[in-house]
Amino acid sequence: ALLSVNILKASTIVWDSNSEFDKGVDKTRFRQYNDACDRVKGFYREQHEKQTVQYNIEARQNLKNTVRARMGVWEALELLNTLVDESDPDIDLSQIDHLLQTAESIRRDGKPEWMQVTGLVHDLGKLLFLFGSEGQWDVVGDTFVVGCGFSDRIIYPQTFKANPDASHPIYSTEYGMYKPHCGLDNVMLSWGHDEYLYSVFKDQSSLPKEGLSMIRYHSFYPWHREGAYSHLTNEEDETSLVAVRAFNPYDLYSKSDTPVDVDAVKPYYQGLIAKFFPPILNW
Repeated sequence: ALLSVNILKASTIVWDSNSEFDKGVDKTRFRQYNDACDRVKGFYREQHEKQTVQYNIEARQNLKNTVRARMGVWEALELLNTLVDESDPDIDLSQIDHLLQTAESIRRDGKPEWMQVTGLVHDLGKLLFLFGSEGQWDVVGDTFVVGCGFSDRIIYPQTFKANPDASHPIYSTEYGMYKPHCGLDNVMLSWGHDEYLYSVFKDQSSLPKEGLSMIRYHSFYPWHREGAYSHLTNEEDETSLVAVRAFNPYDLYSKSDTPVDVDAVKPYYQGLIAKFFPPILNW
């Protein structure tokens, strides 16, 4: 009977309706970067110094030329479980714990299966760290546009002073190498797990556009939370913004010290994975 109720609930709730699971959650305790530990501050200092246009061009070229692994989605989840994100000020959880907490909160709110599985996989791009990245600075952390002036709405904006692009005659200007309202599809976001996973899934999944937007932009906090880059976005980006904002509470506020029972939920999520992904993917 409970299963029937959950199925009925999922069929009637709109995917972008307000989240319910986080009512009563103290949201002020999340993303407290002013009080973050030295590990987090050091991470962002390095990321902001090294994420240049030149590096981003090279990273994307390397992506085209390399297949890093061939495996299924659940195998990828288990492989990622060795990583603790140095950029996260909220909690020290393994990645599979965070991904299952995200997916389970979406499931409890009765959101559709494609959104549940998006929650499950949204951070799988962090596999880059295990595939020979230069560090965590080119894998995790908030993303931002490179190739134009660094927004003051990025956390720790003062740390960009050490980035060579901050004094570049073109890249340091408001529009940089872009045209007004060119759209996010035509800008380079700082390289990391979002861009990498989007590139893997866009041709190897049946996720809807909204799910792919949730993956690609979930770390783009200067845009979806702080309202930066309105001079570069276009109408199509507004649709993506709705998707990312619908997803964000599940990504951010589902974090808990209590892990999900992996063995209990594994069969359910393996079933979802089979609906949206091939058995083996090129990573």
